[in-house]
Amino acid sequence: MRIHFGEDVGMALTTLRENKMRSFLTVLGVVIGITALLAVVSILMGVYSEFNAVMNDYGPNTLFIFKFDPGMHMKVTPEELSRKPLTLDDALAIEQSCPAVKRVSATIFPRVELMGPVLPIVARYHHKEVAGVDFSGAFPSVQEVFNENPGRGRFFTEAENMDRSDVALIGSDIAKALFPEEEPLGKTVMVAGDSFEVIGVLEPRKGNLMKGESADKEVLIPYRTYQNRHPEDDDNFIGAVAYPGQIAEAEDEVRGVLRRRRHVPYDKADNFGISTAQGIADQFRQITASVALLIAVISSIGLLVGGVGVMNIMLMSVTQRTREIGVRKAIGACRRDIIWQFLTEAMVLTGSGGIIGVLAGVGISLTINALLPKLPSTVPLWSIVLAVGVSMSVGLFFGMYPAVKAAHLDPVEALRYE
Repeated sequence: MRIHFGEDVGMALTTLRENKMRSFLTVLGVVIGITALLAVVSILMGVYSEFNAVMNDYGPNTLFIFKFDPGMHMKVTPEELSRKPLTLDDALAIEQSCPAVKRVSATIFPRVELMGPVLPIVARYHHKEVAGVDFSGAFPSVQEVFNENPGRGRFFTEAENMDRSDVALIGSDIAKALFPEEEPLGKTVMVAGDSFEVIGVLEPRKGNLMKGESADKEVLIPYRTYQNRHPEDDDNFIGAVAYPGQIAEAEDEVRGVLRRRRHVPYDKADNFGISTAQGIADQFRQITASVALLIAVISSIGLLVGGVGVMNIMLMSVTQRTREIGVRKAIGACRRDIIWQFLTEAMVLTGSGGIIGVLAGVGISLTINALLPKLPSTVPLWSIVLAVGVSMSVGLFFGMYPAVKAAHLDPVEALRYE
């Protein structure tokens, strides 16, 4: 059987070499389908891997709590828009009343306005400026809750928070933009019209998927300082770190505390949102899986066209090689040998198209990484194996009818065929 299979592969490769252009045109649909599928899979896998890195950077045991669901949404409902903000007292109640919660931090930032234009916040130093700054105030505990660690300098202290000190930590991108050739520590930057002394530069966040913007355009000041400077802002984002292995218990406890404080009836849904890094990653995975399924359906059209082409060319090959089939049967070849000869030829044909498609898909992925570094792209090994396997399966399926037709030819009539 092994010898026969090797002979069949050799005959199939010989046929490919003798009819290069015809073979390529035959499997062009397979090449296009595999290329498109692999290119999209590489982008989706790259984005998903980087998104997971972004989420895990905030900590696997961290709860994200906000008046809207921190998960991924297509739109915000009118009911969500009418919700009152979370407060600092809510954060303190969670810290005092939830045994499974290890640490809590509240972050205050400009009020979320989903209707109408929002003026970007600008950070300035002398003649340089950065627009679209993520400006917020937090407690020192945010360092532990959200892994807000300074790569240079230090974090502000609780004493500086209570004294409403005008100090700030800036993101790495802001440091590069405002201080390209000098040390930012000790310098004074102006943010939203107020001046702050830079005491630290935050470590870069993993990933770069925030709507094409950098995740490191952040200016973080003490919570009380922010309240003093911007008393009109009251949107609080609460982070809570659960003890290891108690993330589910912590989520239930936090939900119970907030439902009581916000007077939510037992038969009504939450008027706040709680998510975890894993929960947001699962939502993102479902979205990418839906996109991948859609692309797979579209790509299957190319595979179907390629399969029909393979069947057509194999039927023509059976007609052209009728006398050869008769000779093989006359010297002892059985139907199984004839079937495997033509099936192998069909699978080698579509498998070659699959390999060309894989090479093209990998090339597209490498080009994307070179030209669009903000769009991650990676080709997993399983996708390559799957692509070649699917392409060969197309040949197996669509080559079955021509192979069976060839196997059932009468040897006497085949030998007399001109």
